[in-house]
Amino acid sequence: MTPRAAPASYNDETAAEIVSRFAAVKGGLLPALHEIQAAFGFIPRAALKVIAKGFNITEAETYGVVTFYHDFRLDRPHGKHVLKLCRAEACQASGADAVAAHVKKKLNVDWGGTTADGEWTLEPVFCLGLCACGPAAMVDNEVHAILDNDAVDRLVSA
Repeated sequence: MTPRAAPASYNDETAAEIVSRFAAVKGGLLPALHEIQAAFGFIPRAALKVIAKGFNITEAETYGVVTFYHDFRLDRPHGKHVLKLCRAEACQASGADAVAAHVKKKLNVDWGGTTADGEWTLEPVFCLGLCACGPAAMVDNEVHAILDNDAVDRLVSA
């Protein structure tokens, strides 16, 4: 597992520079949002105004896009590592609910929460495409299958 690089502090100039590279590109809003999140660790609310102006849309439209897609975060960055547990029906049928309850207790967080030490963020995800190998999870963009409590403990301890 490779930890994420420390994000930069937010500033309008960097956000505007990122937006300017994508504003004239058809479908450029999502790539701009991804780059802003990569630069700052999340989409700061102050950036919504910069993004809206650069794409000639309202702040409400920008907010709507950011909150529609589950990978974007407002207000605070992810932890150093992100654990995404599959919540789809196939994984639930193979024990994902018990694994989720275990990891929530172990990390002392709920869905969308980050541990007090900033190491882990727990996110729900609805299908990783490993339906025959559930329960499944993704840790820092690496998939893991056939999970039980012990396997999740090893992932979180690694």
